[in-house]
Amino acid sequence: MHGPTRSASVGRLKTRAQFQQVLAAGVWVRSAHFALHRLDAAQGHALGAVVPKRWARRAVTRNAIRRQMLELGERALPLAPAGAYVLRLCAPFDPKVFESATSEPLRRAVRSELEALLRLALRRAAAAGGQPS
Repeated sequence: MHGPTRSASVGRLKTRAQFQQVLAAGVWVRSAHFALHRLDAAQGHALGAVVPKRWARRAVTRNAIRRQMLELGERALPLAPAGAYVLRLCAPFDPKVFESATSEPLRRAVRSELEALLRLALRRAAAAGGQPS
């Protein structure tokens, strides 16, 4: 199986309990369509992605968005303070603007917004000395 290799320093959240624990910690940073939740940890990084059917009806759209969330998160999180993180889609992308489930404009919009959200999170972490605000 070929494809992008995952960063060895970022693990994945796997169980419902893990996701619930991080989501209960509250939103750390938010953008128009995404929210990043964070739970402090003594060491290491763990990442999860939540893309509800409510906001992305088609499976192909959910999977495309989830792949980008995990790829960008795995790249950015090693620079963030240790903790468990959940990236969550919290609003739909307008289907009138993005007609195709996997269109290039949708990919660019998702990537652009996620990159901005993760930059904001890293700036916030640096400003707070690594502590969540």
